[in-house]
Amino acid sequence: MYELEEKGYLYLLFIIPLLVVVFLYIQYWKRKKQREFGDVLLVKKLSPEKSVFKPVLKFIVFLLALVALVFGLVNPKIGTKMETVKREGIDIVFAVDVSKSMLAEDVAPSRLEKSKQIVSQIINQLGNDRIGIVAYAGSAFPVLPITTDYGVAKMFLQSMNTTMVSSQGTSLDDAIKLSNTYFDKGNKTSKLLILISDGEDHSEGAEAAADEANKNGMKIITIGVGTEKGGPIPMKRNGVVESFKRDNNNEVVITKLNQESLMAIAKATKGGYVNGNNTKDVLAYIKKALENIQKTEFESTQMADFQSQFQWFLGIAFALLFLDIFFLERKTNWIKKLNLFNEKE
Repeated sequence: MYELEEKGYLYLLFIIPLLVVVFLYIQYWKRKKQREFGDVLLVKKLSPEKSVFKPVLKFIVFLLALVALVFGLVNPKIGTKMETVKREGIDIVFAVDVSKSMLAEDVAPSRLEKSKQIVSQIINQLGNDRIGIVAYAGSAFPVLPITTDYGVAKMFLQSMNTTMVSSQGTSLDDAIKLSNTYFDKGNKTSKLLILISDGEDHSEGAEAAADEANKNGMKIITIGVGTEKGGPIPMKRNGVVESFKRDNNNEVVITKLNQESLMAIAKATKGGYVNGNNTKDVLAYIKKALENIQKTEFESTQMADFQSQFQWFLGIAFALLFLDIFFLERKTNWIKKLNLFNEKE
């Protein structure tokens, strides 16, 4: 088994045919100038020690050194052994509120950006847990299925915005129901839903959905983002606030944090609630909660122990370049004595 660590350097190999074309053109140009200077055979007699083959050999050695250098930069890795890796952890789904109210800036830089920062920081302190992401507003939308690839999870997390779910509002029950489908009912792995929202639920049945999730063995931790004083919802264009969202009476809408609804959801699954305005407090709370959740073995995979091989290619490259120095363009005496091409009369 093998893998290439830095595949991007392979594009440097396109230099090889370019160098070959340049080399052939130079040889053609030299021959042309020799013919212009005089008779070719006479010119050769004037420089009897000049080798025709040596420049070609030097060029080939240089190209081989360049190829070896490129592969050294690519760093091929070869699997040297197989070992069984057992991982223990829990399944976690992050449900992030992406409704328009999350644009409020009563929490800097905004409720949504604060939520994304919190999720990213939580992911940073995870170990072998599997994670998934759900976005919700008036309805819920699957963003990322259960995975162990934290890098991909962060990429999808940063792309989340208030336009990804067309129906507006905050449907906490849809978020819980969709998150519940992420977990295999027959799987004994501990299940945790971390739900981030300002708690302004515009639907009914969130507690009933939480009760149903509890029957599937899912625990819910809710994180409230926003302030009880609240704030307006800015309407921006190119990053500049043009106005604030207004209701049917043309009054500026003030959106507030509703902690009670979030606490009720968490209580239904014997989970917990934490205010998300202080990221440090959230991380400490989540860390303590994770320590109290039983870890289970959910994956046993055969993994190859890959060893870097770049040093061999770099060694070959430098050896060839060193050898190239000693290739002179004049004929080699001991080969000349063999008279392989019947050059002696």
